[in-house]
Amino acid sequence: MGEIKPDVVVDARGELCPMPVVKVKLAIEEMGKGQVLQLLATDPGSRSDMAYWAEATGHTILEAKEEKGLFTYLVRKS
Repeated sequence: MGEIKPDVVVDARGELCPMPVVKVKLAIEEMGKGQVLQLLATDPGSRSDMAYWAEATGHTILEAKEEKGLFTYLVRKS
C-alpha cells in the first residue's frame, strides 16, 4: 500500500486536551470525503480523545503511533 500522504496536517504539539481534538474537528470540516488528516500531538490524552472522537463521528483512524513523546494520527474523513 505504501506510505499514506496526508492532505492536511494539524500541528497540536504542546497543546493539552481538548485542543488537539478541537483543531482536528475544525480542520476536518473543511476537508472532502476520503481525504486524510494527520495530527501531531504531544498530549498523551490524545490517544483516548482521538479514539473516542473517531468513533463518535464515524471517521477512520488509519494509523496511531507514539515515538519519543510524539503522537501521530492519520484520519480518513468519512
